[in-house]
Amino acid sequence: MAYILHIDTSADTGVVALAKDGQVLAATEQTNARNHAATINNDIEQLLKANNIGLGDISAFCVNGGPGSYTGLRIGLATAKGYCYALDKPLMMHNRLLLLCLSGVQDISNTADTYMAVLPAREGEYFAAAYDKELNAIQEPQHVDMANIGQFTAQLRGSISVAGYVDEIIMNSLQNADVKVERRTTQDAAAWARYSFEEYNCNRIVSLANTEPFYLKQVYTHKPKNVS
Repeated sequence: MAYILHIDTSADTGVVALAKDGQVLAATEQTNARNHAATINNDIEQLLKANNIGLGDISAFCVNGGPGSYTGLRIGLATAKGYCYALDKPLMMHNRLLLLCLSGVQDISNTADTYMAVLPAREGEYFAAAYDKELNAIQEPQHVDMANIGQFTAQLRGSISVAGYVDEIIMNSLQNADVKVERRTTQDAAAWARYSFEEYNCNRIVSLANTEPFYLKQVYTHKPKNVS
């Protein structure tokens, strides 16, 4: 029996989900991105308490590693690492783009050849990835601007299931393809729970010391103004 606690603070809506053997028992959402740091530990405590589960009962912690909000990604990973260090538990981290594809991949009625996920980065820029039915990467997760998104989608073959932020530019780049669109930018908790349980059973864990979020792009900063 394996209890896995899932933590996602990669976007505006933060999610904490408790799963047992690949099935979600309970989940909570925090819709204010600015409060993730202040609420995440309390959300975890209340979720476990409501389900009569102690922290020591958790078999592994699983975090959404992004791409997404820089601050949010650091909050989620730091929280998960803290629990893993304190409790001597393993850590799993999954790419948000892959997670977006899971519900389509796991849907036996979805017969697409390719599963693409796309998220907004800065204006006119995207995070994108594409996988086959076995989640082998056709296009690795990457940062793509609007001028090059056509080159990205040109590598995709057959029918395509697209999840995430699908705007007119994305649709135009796929205009000659057989496309099914799933407009959601947060992963399906049930699909993630099934996937993380499989990964846990295969011992696909990450290093607590060296693991960093999947930023995929440089931090955008402004040079400080000179003060005379």
